[in-house]
Amino acid sequence: MAIEQTKYDPSTHSDVERIKVESDYLRGTITPSLKNPVTGSVADDDLMLIKFHGIYQQDDRDLRNERRKQKLEPLYSFMIRARVPGGVATSEQYIQMANLATQYSSGSLRLTTRQAYQWHGVFKRNLKTTIAGINQSMLDTIAACGDVNRNVMSNPLPQTSAVHAEVFDWAKKISEHLLPKTKAYHEIWLDGEKVESSQEPIYGETYLPRKFKTAIAIPPYNDVDVYANDLGFIAIIEDEKLIGFNVTIGGGMGSSHGDETTYPRVADVIGFCTLDQVLDISENVVKVQRDFGNREVRKHARLKYTVDTLGLEGFKQKLSAYVGYELAEAKPFEFVHNGDRYGWMQDEKGNWHLTLYIHSGRIVDTDEKKLFTGLLEIAKIHDGQFRISPNQNMIISDIKPETKPKVEALLKKFEISIGETESPTRLNSIACVAFPTCSLAMSEAERYLPTFIDKLEVLLDKYSIKSLPINVRMTGCPNGCGRPFLGEIGMVGKAPGKYNLYLGASHTGHRLNKLYRENINEQQILSELEPILKDYSEERNQEEHFGDFVIRKNYVKAVNNGLDFHS
Repeated sequence: MAIEQTKYDPSTHSDVERIKVESDYLRGTITPSLKNPVTGSVADDDLMLIKFHGIYQQDDRDLRNERRKQKLEPLYSFMIRARVPGGVATSEQYIQMANLATQYSSGSLRLTTRQAYQWHGVFKRNLKTTIAGINQSMLDTIAACGDVNRNVMSNPLPQTSAVHAEVFDWAKKISEHLLPKTKAYHEIWLDGEKVESSQEPIYGETYLPRKFKTAIAIPPYNDVDVYANDLGFIAIIEDEKLIGFNVTIGGGMGSSHGDETTYPRVADVIGFCTLDQVLDISENVVKVQRDFGNREVRKHARLKYTVDTLGLEGFKQKLSAYVGYELAEAKPFEFVHNGDRYGWMQDEKGNWHLTLYIHSGRIVDTDEKKLFTGLLEIAKIHDGQFRISPNQNMIISDIKPETKPKVEALLKKFEISIGETESPTRLNSIACVAFPTCSLAMSEAERYLPTFIDKLEVLLDKYSIKSLPINVRMTGCPNGCGRPFLGEIGMVGKAPGKYNLYLGASHTGHRLNKLYRENINEQQILSELEPILKDYSEERNQEEHFGDFVIRKNYVKAVNNGLDFHS
């Protein structure tokens, strides 16, 4: 059917919509902004546009007050995010990523919960050089941020089946299919030839109302947290053959403190698609969101709100009208785990895969451990792959048997963890960046999480449950980058040193948690948790996860629908 694309309406649409329409397909004034020597920032409208190119402007909040006293502008720098479908990069690409971190950023790499690389602290004068360096490695940053489909996730660890490689190929195909078609990226960052007119056959001149996230899961593992995504595909395997995917829509983690019209949401399964329908379904879910998403109020603009506004059946009817057919009935599947499998695993070919534990995805050298240096040395002797897990860990993949002893020696030399000494709860913890670089942060997360886990482990040990895994998610604000509302224990920053405490998410990622206590400090959090952990140690059923236990014992009500999150 012919589809009428959304047109910009200045009387009702947000100012971000104006910026996109006037940008000449994401060009804006980025080029002159980069050349302006007077300031370390870019022009106001360009702050939104650079996100489409994989860049966020930030400043060091630890230094903000001191610079203000000295009448200096904030110490502006930029975060760059690479688009890495499925989180898979070669050793050569990893070496290039690490070298760019050493030359142009803070000297560290960060692995994101969406299987991407991030560089923090890149100054404006180094932006083009850094992005050109990323491009030379055959990766890029386009659509890593912005109101478009972002990095497509997939299960990172190859199992003893060819299905994994096939699913990874679908992640790449979806990512490429949904990329913006504008030539602005090449013109601005790679000095490509200026093209006078651009077309966006999928997005149109207004692109999407907000960011859009896609993931592919392979049961029984839900390590991509597929229900947290706008669009999800759950692999259906019969007789060891991939026959298609169950389709999910409407997941999203963001919320706003004090605004009950905003809420996190887990996705709904809406049917089954065959392999030849995957790209068609992907494109048209995006188009339904393009045409029916909220462009007036950005905090209501994610696909989850579109689904709840139209109703699930209403959304499915729109999608069927766009594609010209109805999805088949969803097929049965089961998830049993959404964390990582640490340590060594050998595949049927005799090659080895090694999952490392990396706290909050931060690859950096410290006085205690030389993780950054150690991984770089491993990359130099390894001709396989480096795979980013959705839980911010690194998988060194396809290690040849003769290389394994060399890798083991480097692990020992640089004291790199493979998850043998950490508690299961620490291994199942995630934190966002928060302070000092995130402009949205209200409290600490990445820097504070290890200290909090230390104190939580004292309680777990006290009640003899330290060997049991509990998902802990901590973020500095409610925007959801660390998927806090899927934590069996979720801590969401409210103010410096203060958090909202959430309990009761599913260990497999299909149920949200719920607010238990609001705006409390560390001591109060631990005091609230202690009697519940004691009860869990004494009254849990066999194999019962903590999130399920607090629901059964009525500490909080189960939240299976985002509309019930605040009730």
